[in-house]
Amino acid sequence: MTQQTRKKLLLIAGAGLAATAVPLALLAPGRATKRQKAPFWGLNFAHRGLHTRDKSIPENSLPAFERAAREGYGIELDVQLSRDGKVVVFHDNTLDRVCGVHARVDEKTWAELQELRLCGTEYGIPLFSEVLNTVRGRGPLIVELKSGRRNRELCEKTYAMLQNYRGEACIESFNPFIVMWFRFHAKDLLRGQLAAPSKEYLKDMSYGRAFLLSHCLLNCFSRPQFIAYKIGYRPPTVRLAEQLGAMRVGWTSHEPRNEKGRDAVIFEFYRPKLQYK
Repeated sequence: MTQQTRKKLLLIAGAGLAATAVPLALLAPGRATKRQKAPFWGLNFAHRGLHTRDKSIPENSLPAFERAAREGYGIELDVQLSRDGKVVVFHDNTLDRVCGVHARVDEKTWAELQELRLCGTEYGIPLFSEVLNTVRGRGPLIVELKSGRRNRELCEKTYAMLQNYRGEACIESFNPFIVMWFRFHAKDLLRGQLAAPSKEYLKDMSYGRAFLLSHCLLNCFSRPQFIAYKIGYRPPTVRLAEQLGAMRVGWTSHEPRNEKGRDAVIFEFYRPKLQYK
């Protein structure tokens, strides 16, 4: 073998290693300890509390959380900020669907939000502190931080409340930079990346950005310890991140068979086992 041939082979080998190393660096999850994983492993989590299909017990309401906690389920919920900086529990960016008011949540003060009702019931939008006082550690929480105009403030206030909470909790977000904040400021807290197929993002962003998020190609910033992916097809990049150690969480399940191959499940509108592993 000539020296020139050896050089070519070395260049080819180096290119091959680089081609392998780059995606691994982009996709590699963070390492979670057994202690961090244990409270969430093999559990079913009530999506926005144990709410009802007829909306008599509405999503993200205190009765939905009390019902889930009383029955022993884990709970998934959503937090965001009011205009005056209160951490409230509400899913949508706008109030249209659930409260019948055409406005963003972060445009209303807490006093204004208190006047609104959920799904036409007597129940109002709760503060995150009220939810924590309702659940009282009776089941682990998955807290989704909604991406908005004041993400750092939301991260700081949510984490401060969780530090004083006597119960198990982890965080997740669709925004990898929110997850990254917890990577550097809350190493004790299990963190997860929410994701879904590209088509789920396209109404709000470009295809390029949707592709990055749906394939979890920004893991290099956030190093999530679990990936909560919409149930259905998962791209190869997501499956590779799982093989590299990310916990597998699925949302939103409507039947028990979705427990197969997942480490935790977020469900609604049926009654699965509390724990399946």
